[in-house]
Amino acid sequence: MIGRDAFRPHRLTRSDGMRAFRHRNYRLFFSGQAISLVGTWMQQVAQAWLVLELTHDPVWLGIVAAAQFLPVMILGLFAGVAADALPKRRVLIWTQTAMMILAAVLAALVIGGVVQVWMILVLAFLLGIANAVDMPVRQAFSIELVGREDIGNAVALNSAMFNGARVIGPAAAGLAIAAFGVGPAFVINAFSFLAVIIGLRLMDERDLQVPTRIARPESARAVVSDLREGLAFVRRTQIVLLAVVVVGSVATVGMNFGVLIPAFAQDDLGSGAAGYGFLMAASGVGSLLAAVRLVFGGRPRAIRLANGALIVGVASLALAVTREFPVALGLMVLIGFGSILMAATGNATIQLAVPDQLRGRVMSVYTTVFSASVPVGGLAMGAVASAFGAAAAIALGGALTLLIGFGALAWGRGGAFETVSAPTSSGGMLTGSARPR
Repeated sequence: MIGRDAFRPHRLTRSDGMRAFRHRNYRLFFSGQAISLVGTWMQQVAQAWLVLELTHDPVWLGIVAAAQFLPVMILGLFAGVAADALPKRRVLIWTQTAMMILAAVLAALVIGGVVQVWMILVLAFLLGIANAVDMPVRQAFSIELVGREDIGNAVALNSAMFNGARVIGPAAAGLAIAAFGVGPAFVINAFSFLAVIIGLRLMDERDLQVPTRIARPESARAVVSDLREGLAFVRRTQIVLLAVVVVGSVATVGMNFGVLIPAFAQDDLGSGAAGYGFLMAASGVGSLLAAVRLVFGGRPRAIRLANGALIVGVASLALAVTREFPVALGLMVLIGFGSILMAATGNATIQLAVPDQLRGRVMSVYTTVFSASVPVGGLAMGAVASAFGAAAAIALGGALTLLIGFGALAWGRGGAFETVSAPTSSGGMLTGSARPR
């Protein structure tokens, strides 16, 4: 049983790099997410392999990705309004429960031997609806767990936790698929959601640092007004706009791992499911190294947005031409490092720049743009891979990512890199539509 004693801070919390662990609620959140994300990564690898086995065409990987993330594109911004108006912990309990049920249904279909591609598409779409609400709420929830003083460290630790799971999950999935088939990965994912739900229920609401919520909008006009306020903040705040544009663009053209790497492993490297799992795990190793670097790297530096994009671009171009598995593993480490150096820096700089009462709506813009990259980029790169091969699609993505990285350097040196701020309250930064509850 998970008890209070299991989450007491130890010596690690004395380090500046671990200061978010001073907060019991954050320790509960971190522990639950760390367990659940291993299952999530196992399912992602297993689902991609299952789709490829059923269809033998990488374009279907893009279609499934589009089905899962299309709801986020449509509903994500509205969920940002909900994140600023509703109690986040309770919303997360409901979304995590819904995702657990969907994972259990997919596990039953696979084990029963009746799964078909259209069933995967339907479940992916329903999962996307749950994610549309969960993502901005979860992003905005971090500051309630640790406060503004420790939010940068919490974001870096969240990234380290996410990418630690990204190392373990794909490797475990690859070995499990090779030994037992895809079924066990889906079962493990379904049970892993219990860790998050239990952690959320054990939290002490009195310790949450809840900002003043906006009034729940009671008309379509009020919802639109709240949405416009979040969008206006993004548009007029250079560092936030830079982070959204750079991360969204690179994710669209250069981070389509779930679509391209299964076909690349199978067709270009001649490796099976285990090889695919280890390639994804290698990118997780690089991502984890980047996250650890950010944990102990002090205040976020916006120039890392551009540096991360440049690393991804160069490593992707090299990956496209290699046919040696060990070399590919090393390049995937670099790609993972650059990806998280960029994405986690973008997340942290936005969190530091946004006032509390706009946090949900601004983070929903970030998560919506990031999520839109999956269906758009997945379909586009999946089509390129289907027509010209996965290596050609990876090379194209690498070249475009390099251009984006150089563009980010030029934009940032024009002044955007100097605009990171940490507003202490919503104060005068809000317009009239943020109505205190």
